[in-house]
Amino acid sequence: MDNNESDVESPGCAGPNRPAIRTFVSKMKYLFTWHVLKTIGLGQVLSVLICGTAVTCQYLAERGVETPMLQSFLVYTLLLLIYTSILAFRKGDESIFGVLKSKWWKYGLMAFTDVEANYTVVKAYQFTTLTSIQLLDCFVIPVLMVISWIFLKTRYRPMHFVSVAVCLLGVGAMVGADLIAGRDQGSSSDVLLGDCLVLISATLYAVSNVCQEYTVKNQSCVEFLGMIGLFGTLISGVQLSILETKAVTAVTWHFEVYLLFGAYAMCMCGLYSLMPVVIQMTSATAVNLSLLTADLFSLFCGILLFHYNFSGLYMVSFVIISVGFIMFHVVPTQVPTIAFQTCSSNEDEQTEANTGGQMKRIEEVNTL
Repeated sequence: MDNNESDVESPGCAGPNRPAIRTFVSKMKYLFTWHVLKTIGLGQVLSVLICGTAVTCQYLAERGVETPMLQSFLVYTLLLLIYTSILAFRKGDESIFGVLKSKWWKYGLMAFTDVEANYTVVKAYQFTTLTSIQLLDCFVIPVLMVISWIFLKTRYRPMHFVSVAVCLLGVGAMVGADLIAGRDQGSSSDVLLGDCLVLISATLYAVSNVCQEYTVKNQSCVEFLGMIGLFGTLISGVQLSILETKAVTAVTWHFEVYLLFGAYAMCMCGLYSLMPVVIQMTSATAVNLSLLTADLFSLFCGILLFHYNFSGLYMVSFVIISVGFIMFHVVPTQVPTIAFQTCSSNEDEQTEANTGGQMKRIEEVNTL
């Protein structure tokens, strides 16, 4: 009897744990799929590209070159030459003229937002410290989540909020490591103004990234990059002529400076080209979480190239941010495809119209 009772009870005792085990196993299987691993890997490639821009900017600053708008102008010009040229050879509604005819003001606003986001964050370095910028720049993530929730109808689960908190904890560890290592660099001439500029930049980046996510998931990456290249070149060119004419003429141009400008432009062009692809695969929020490791890559390069002091907290923060980013991908977000819904509704309306017409004809036949 005892053996029989134990045989009967053991499945019952194990029963409540089985759904949890199955859920955990299914999540692990999803986490280690090629799609998720590729997303994580590409996110770190984006971080490396941002690290490349930071290193080249540091070298330019050491040579007395402070021309952020000129650097942006070169990047947008590259996008113009590559992607706008591709649009120029297309025909119909997908051609450059077809896109400009119907969406020019939308892409103009997106480009303006992107240009000003880049400019304000660089400008903030003149007024506040690196620590403040690193902390306040994370404001882009909650703003992204709110805007995505409202406009893209993205639905986050508790795991996503926990993972974001873990990533921000890693950023806090990184800032603490900066303070310990004595890297609280930057100006402190007007901290309040600098902090406000960082918050403005983070908000503009969030708006730009949400617009980018909507565009690349409903249109195409080439169209987005081509229009951003076109309008970004125009807007940054105007600002360059107004704000940085004296700074550009004051630059001592030689081979190293040309090389650094070229390296910066190539890294940024690669970043702009790859980022829509990764956003198309995941979301703007996930991409920005992956970019939190960019500061750490820059620090590691700084330790090797610029002899920064090393702190063990850098490795701790890298692990924490990586864990948070992986946690974010354990549970997929729910995002309705707006274009698909529109197509489906049109198809449903057409089906209902056809069905209604058939029923009407049947009724007429029956009447006869």
